[in-house]
Amino acid sequence: MPILSFPSVDLTGKTVKELISSSDEQARGMKAIADRCKAAAAVSMMDLSVEAEAFGAEIRYSDNEVPTVSGRVVRGKENAEALRIPKVGDGRTGRYIEAIGKAKKLITDRPVFAGVIGPFSLAGRLMDMTEIMIDCFMEPEAVHTVLRKTSEFIAAYIEGYKVAGADGVIIAEPAAGIISPGMNEEFSVSYLNDIVSKVKTDNFTVIYHNCGRTMQLLPGILKIGADAYHFGDAADMRYISEHIPEETVFMGNISPSREFKCGTPESVKTAVRSLLDDMKGKSNFVLSSGCDIPPGTLWENIDAFFAAAEEE
Repeated sequence: MPILSFPSVDLTGKTVKELISSSDEQARGMKAIADRCKAAAAVSMMDLSVEAEAFGAEIRYSDNEVPTVSGRVVRGKENAEALRIPKVGDGRTGRYIEAIGKAKKLITDRPVFAGVIGPFSLAGRLMDMTEIMIDCFMEPEAVHTVLRKTSEFIAAYIEGYKVAGADGVIIAEPAAGIISPGMNEEFSVSYLNDIVSKVKTDNFTVIYHNCGRTMQLLPGILKIGADAYHFGDAADMRYISEHIPEETVFMGNISPSREFKCGTPESVKTAVRSLLDDMKGKSNFVLSSGCDIPPGTLWENIDAFFAAAEEE
């Protein structure tokens, strides 16, 4: 189950900008991928600028690249306290929710998962990642003020996806991969645990994603209470497999950049075979990409990933 969404541009002939501007095109892109790939689930566009834009962040758009946040919204305690929590539907959030509803009507043979950003990663985009690292020490209450607001919005946003028919959600918290275990528990895990407790049900799956070096963070991460944990290519999957409970699903971690984007079909197959060899006997492991596969990735490499998986 790779995190595979934006490469749909090469299947539909649309640019990234056209894709993120239309719920119809997003749904068609997800359907095109589902028709081509034997993935366990369909995944929505993993655009981690959407929530920040709803909070007022300036976004840089491109025809061929995923949107990125530009500038800073929150400066200090007063700004944090004045920060308005947007309504679900503000900015492009409504469009992305609509896309999931439309995709559910087109894709009927597998679960359809939405994607959202995690609370600390969203706070970092609003406060600036360099500044939030300083503020965690110098102005922690300002950080917590923003985190309370980002968490409230993310939980509501996920509920919007549930209403639209999503079968689950992937919560991407990449910024937590660069902080210490103690900071991770204080500024990320505690808020994610609250979000997960509000949105997870027997019929709605929650997957946590972190593409950092998560080995030392694993004890805290497992307190989040997600149904599954998705790791990036910076993680040592053998270490993860040895330290994660047997009943807990874990996923990863073929490199999106080194293999999918810059590799060859043969190198992708070699990477898949190597990882599956390492994971032999681990019935709780699910083969995946390490993160979102970028637009412009050769479909020959993506096809090689699925071909190698079927060979094993």
